Amino acid sequence: MMFLTIRQRFIRHPYSYRKRPKSTSIFEVEPQGASYEYRHMKSTYGQYCPVSLASEVLGERWTILIILALCDGSSRFNRLQRALPRISASTLAQRLRSLEDARVIRKRKSVDGGTFEYQLTDAGEELVPIVKKMGHWGQRWARNLEVEDLDPRHLIWSVHLRLNLDAMPSGRTTIQFEFTDVRQIDRYYWIVVNERKVDVCIKHPGYEPDVCVASEIHRFIDAWRGFRSMEDEVKSGRIKVSGPPEMRKAFTGWLLLSSVAHVSRQRQGRERTLQRRTQKSQ
Repeated sequence: MMFLTIRQRFIRHPYSYRKRPKSTSIFEVEPQGASYEYRHMKSTYGQYCPVSLASEVLGERWTILIILALCDGSSRFNRLQRALPRISASTLAQRLRSLEDARVIRKRKSVDGGTFEYQLTDAGEELVPIVKKMGHWGQRWARNLEVEDLDPRHLIWSVHLRLNLDAMPSGRTTIQFEFTDVRQIDRYYWIVVNERKVDVCIKHPGYEPDVCVASEIHRFIDAWRGFRSMEDEVKSGRIKVSGPPEMRKAFTGWLLLSSVAHVSRQRQGRERTLQRRTQKSQ
């Protein structure tokens, strides 16, 4: 026999601006012995609808981006922080615990035993194509970018994940990026490729760069997302590439661009106009 308990929750009325917000009393039927996951969930929709239940897990800020970073191979806490430079350590830890509770990820000791790794479970793996499709939708329909969205740390992390290593020279290659219109502290980054291992440096790595790239950040992001032609921007000098002639010529072939760069922009605005002009000129 299942015993039911009634619990009373008070939810702040969303449209109340008084000092003491009006509350609405909601009575919920909770089966005795309700799951740990349910009892510790910060908020629920109170509906049996599967979309509602999924949204309880995935709808919090940063959660989808954490899953995307895990898809891209960032399995350790410090790498997740670098993939998502604007998330606080406490928020990241909280979201990871929530995803563990929801059985979307599992936490395991790393092979070297020095730290922990986070891995997608079978349930998490099912989210991979869904998250990728969200990227396609965002490329087509999400709002146009604002200055606040142009984070060079996130950009350089994305670039290091999308290099065509087969097209790059053997041995070590160091690429210096300078984003000329951002504050000095965020202006320079280095990507070091050595025998197919790729590292991102925010301080000079101690190697002289083989190739130096200088660009306004919005211009490079537009090209990275497929709204401008990377080759045309480099040829025109709007994105400046310096170094040995053979490396300058090969540089654009090293970049695979964003995984959604091929997706056509549908929302009206500057980005759609740029992309259409680029497509007509090709």
